[in-house]
Amino acid sequence: MPTRSAGPISQDWEPVVLHKSKPKAQDLRDPKKVNQALRSGMAVETVKKADAGSNKKAPATAVNARKLDEETEPAALAKVSVEVRQAIQKARIEKKMSQSELAKLINERPQVVQEYENGKAVPNQMVLAKMERVLGVKLRGKSGGKLIVIVIFMFCELKLL
Repeated sequence: MPTRSAGPISQDWEPVVLHKSKPKAQDLRDPKKVNQALRSGMAVETVKKADAGSNKKAPATAVNARKLDEETEPAALAKVSVEVRQAIQKARIEKKMSQSELAKLINERPQVVQEYENGKAVPNQMVLAKMERVLGVKLRGKSGGKLIVIVIFMFCELKLL
């Protein structure tokens, strides 16, 4: 059995004040809770953030790093050469294909073929290899952009024999 303390028993008659718990941060941002507080007459404080509404989130160090990169690297990337552009167009027209048909055959978007033919694309070796296979034209290497006439000529000689 529990034992009582030996001292006199006294009663504490001081008032006990219970406080409400602080509102959670999520409740402070909830528009329903804010409107309810406004309707009940409670004080609502609004604070505007320093960078609110601006698109200046990048720190200054990132800008400086970008400037350093631009100084050390070449500004423009290589685009598709005129010979390659003309070879793609010529071979596609000889095969009576549209740009969208060629794009379907090489599993690319039609915009990719259009960019290659306009000279706006940065050459990708995989895309050029797919075009070489479908069109039968050499687009990469030293003789890039020239039709493979030698292979056709040899094929014709074998057929004649």
